[in-house]
Amino acid sequence: MQLDYLWLAGFILLLVATGIGLRDPWPADEPRFALVARDMVASGEWLLPRIGGELYADKPPLFFWLIALGMEATGSLRIAFLLPSLLSALGCVLLIYDLGRRLWNRETGLAAGMALLFTVQFVWQARQAQIDATLCFFTTLSLYGLLRHLLQGPAWHWYGIGWAAAGLGVITKGVGFLPLLVLIPYAMLRSPAWMPRFRGPPSVRWLIGPPALLLAAGVWLVPMLLTAYTDPAVAAYRDEILFQQTLTRYANAWHHHKPFWYFLVDVIPALWLPLTVFLPWLAPRWRNAWRECDLRVALPLCWISMVVLFFSFSSGKRGVYVLPAVPAMALVCAPYLVQLLTKKIVQRILWAIAAAGAISMIFGFAVAAFLIPHGKRMDVLSTYGIDPVGPLILIALLTALLCAWAGPRRGALAFCGMLIVILLTVSFWINPSMNAARSGVDFVNRIEQLAHENAELGFVAFKEQYLLNIRRPIVHFGHARWREADQEMADAARWLNGDKMRQLVVSEEVRLRCFEDAQAISLGVANRTHWYLVSGTADPQCAARGQPNVARYYIPPVQASYTAIL
Repeated sequence: MQLDYLWLAGFILLLVATGIGLRDPWPADEPRFALVARDMVASGEWLLPRIGGELYADKPPLFFWLIALGMEATGSLRIAFLLPSLLSALGCVLLIYDLGRRLWNRETGLAAGMALLFTVQFVWQARQAQIDATLCFFTTLSLYGLLRHLLQGPAWHWYGIGWAAAGLGVITKGVGFLPLLVLIPYAMLRSPAWMPRFRGPPSVRWLIGPPALLLAAGVWLVPMLLTAYTDPAVAAYRDEILFQQTLTRYANAWHHHKPFWYFLVDVIPALWLPLTVFLPWLAPRWRNAWRECDLRVALPLCWISMVVLFFSFSSGKRGVYVLPAVPAMALVCAPYLVQLLTKKIVQRILWAIAAAGAISMIFGFAVAAFLIPHGKRMDVLSTYGIDPVGPLILIALLTALLCAWAGPRRGALAFCGMLIVILLTVSFWINPSMNAARSGVDFVNRIEQLAHENAELGFVAFKEQYLLNIRRPIVHFGHARWREADQEMADAARWLNGDKMRQLVVSEEVRLRCFEDAQAISLGVANRTHWYLVSGTADPQCAARGQPNVARYYIPPVQASYTAIL
């Protein structure tokens, strides 16, 4: 069994850990989260997340705490920002392996762990510094604890751990309570046919769950709520994070609008590969398990369906939302995978997917090399720091060799090999080549070279990666004011007109609206936007609409202690 853990950990290191330390945080989300964590460490303020000195109410703080702890341990933000996702992926794989081993046997446990690790969405998210991989760990731990009790119990300590893990999931991302939904089908199926061992009246010990959740979530919620009673700014933060960012966002999302069937049609078929390949053969086996009253299959399947339905009813949808259901999906597939992999048709489908991947890479190479004008390719090289032809050739060549070596009878090896080739190429070639452009390092260096060393430097509609990499004090006018962009421009115009020794970094759209007559130096294109460094006088009408005392002064932490550059 210890050897199993070592094998699984080794594959995690190969697929997820490779490349850590070779890139900085990339937009859209990574620089924001890394900036929050870095400022936590520098300021010593861990209770309330902040961006550029402003309270950040989009997400609870647990994920930021983990990055900050990684910074304290390693002294490097470039390493620390990816550690929570890596460790979360390791935890998920080991938990699913152990649960499969306990519910069925060692072979099923290994199949569950490996199936999860090679599922496209899971392994890709494990390599990103987004909250979802960490949320996935806490939901998996919660589900693990609950199923240990419901399927193998009574095990009341695991039941309490399941609720406590859900509480930690809540202060990671609001939907951390999702594993508790498994109690609904459990209650509905509570009958002698399904659970002959569980008879008699319910135990009062079922009531330990909610206090366990509140105790875990209260680690942050209680001190935050107490602070909100005495601080109006924190009270506004409380209302934003507890209501606007949860209930309102679920019921009436302001972006990422997708149709009800989005997850079933656009996300799961592709991102849950290779598991979705097995569905035509799994469906009758799951039906038989249901008829046999096998809760080991029925409960996870019901829970997966409830998670997908829960997010489908929300107007705002992103593919990553259903990530917490992937470990459970791997678990219910696992008992049948070894048998299904002996089927020639299954192996041929997996081989065909790998072969199609090689062909698509060859097609991409042909388009990039022969159909895209040389000037366009040079634009890509200057913008992203990489010519796509090289990586496409490498991935196509190695995948084609793998397909030829494996043949249609070993399609699973070809598919897994293709995934390994893609991930290693991304880790050691694509990411390092694109890093300076994607992370904002080059752009910030350009700003610091062109800005007057004695001038006050301001940002309008700033990107978090710019604050993460800047080495001098700056002024900004609020974080994420996209709903009041006109007012932010006016506030910036008023600030610029207040002193001749001030300069602003603005987008081309902002420059044309409020700073067209100001002196402007082109900073080039970054994040698909043309930026300018403006000075002098802003449009008087814009400045007249500006509000006083809006500018916020931000001093970056000492770069020698915590830096995004090794």
